[in-house]
Amino acid sequence: MNGTSAPRVALVFVALAGLAAVVAACGAGRRGEPLVQALDLADPAVARGRIVYAHHCEACHPGGEAGLGPSLNDKPLPAFLMRFQVRHGLGVMPAFPHDAFGDRQLDDLMAFIKARRALEPR
Repeated sequence: MNGTSAPRVALVFVALAGLAAVVAACGAGRRGEPLVQALDLADPAVARGRIVYAHHCEACHPGGEAGLGPSLNDKPLPAFLMRFQVRHGLGVMPAFPHDAFGDRQLDDLMAFIKARRALEPR
């Protein structure tokens, strides 16, 4: 082994440990109680966001709860950070660039997630 192999091995080990931590955190989400009331779809942005969610998010976050990804119903991030995560991805979450859906649809998605959070039992 030459002198540069040890730092590379250490770097690979740290990267793999970090990836394992992210993957473990994404799979460990709380399963909440059922929502106590129906989602009000009178707001057009919420109604449109529900469609975006169904097409792009439901498979990994079923009903807003944990699945392949963590629960979104109790995710403590503000909307602007979730927007960043949606656009750029994180861990096992894929990025959803503008060609997947536009900024208006992303705004609608955030409105839908915010409306779902408001229904969560405290």
